[in-house]
Amino acid sequence: MLLFLIEVKKLVKVDDYEVREGLYYSKEWTWVKIENGKVRIGITDYAQRQLREIVFAELPSVGDEIVKGEPFGTVESVKSVSDLVAPISGKIEEVNEEAANNPQIINEDPYGEGWLIVVSPDNLDEDLKTLMSFEESVEWHKELVKEG
Repeated sequence: MLLFLIEVKKLVKVDDYEVREGLYYSKEWTWVKIENGKVRIGITDYAQRQLREIVFAELPSVGDEIVKGEPFGTVESVKSVSDLVAPISGKIEEVNEEAANNPQIINEDPYGEGWLIVVSPDNLDEDLKTLMSFEESVEWHKELVKEG
């Protein structure tokens, strides 16, 4: 007998925007996923939908340091250029070259294949205190939809 384990992550749609469980969120439109002491970072569904068609992503290099609250790259859409603001501080361990070479993947799968960087955090516990939990992010998205 084969046993299959399927990990199901909760997903909430606020209006048309996806908010995924298991992530932390910043008010600068990034998400953070903790993976074995490292942190994977990407932009939220809300951000990619606001940007619409992303045509260029400028990402940092492996070995670079990022500082919480400071830009670490940019994404360019047909309508604007937006800074990517670091939700945590640390050293970059991986860069998603696929997202840099084919930035439309950020629009297609912002929480999956469209991730941006993986970081070894400097002080994860402190940085997480300033980010929103899944539940807080759902409430924040509801406010954004009301205002928009």
